Amino acid sequence: MVDEQIWWRGVRDERVLAAILDVPRHLFVPLPAREASYCDTPLAIGHGQTISQPYIVALMTSALELHGGERVLEVGTGSGYQAAILAHLAREIHTVELLPQLAERAQRLLARLRLENVVVHLGDGSLGWKQAAPFDAIIVTAAAPSVPAPLLAQLGDRGRLVIPVASGNGYQLLTLVRCQEGRTSEQVLASVAFVPLRGQFGVKR
Repeated sequence: MVDEQIWWRGVRDERVLAAILDVPRHLFVPLPAREASYCDTPLAIGHGQTISQPYIVALMTSALELHGGERVLEVGTGSGYQAAILAHLAREIHTVELLPQLAERAQRLLARLRLENVVVHLGDGSLGWKQAAPFDAIIVTAAAPSVPAPLLAQLGDRGRLVIPVASGNGYQLLTLVRCQEGRTSEQVLASVAFVPLRGQFGVKR
């Protein structure tokens, strides 16, 4: 998976690649789909949600430029796989999930893997998690109509935010937002397809 799907497509961050090798992806995939756990495709995890394809996980994680001492917010816990990767790369991870079934399942699995630097919260991730802000990095694993203002407000100086943003053309733009001295800049990384972000600053039904 790492050699054929990630490294050759340009993700060369050694820490990110090592984390992906360390985390057993198949444990985060429902039993009927486990044979495809390491294929280059997103997989359904129930409740209308997915686990992202390995390359996209690697690309988004690498864009956060983590060195080990950061406090990170993840919006959209889902299966817990992205949080498990982040746990190997940063000091403290807060992950917020709107659906209680997914939050409970992810929490049990992360505890089983003894990833004690991850805290799973149940709530509206589009509002961030103000209690633990500011964050050095924020990653959003669902597509928003625009970058939620609460997430920008909770991003620390020199922080990085990675989020899929709707383009209006039926797909999304994976966007890296940098914050420095009160100013933000944006860089588009790729065209992607994510499930919609729900919540106050998410996609309206």
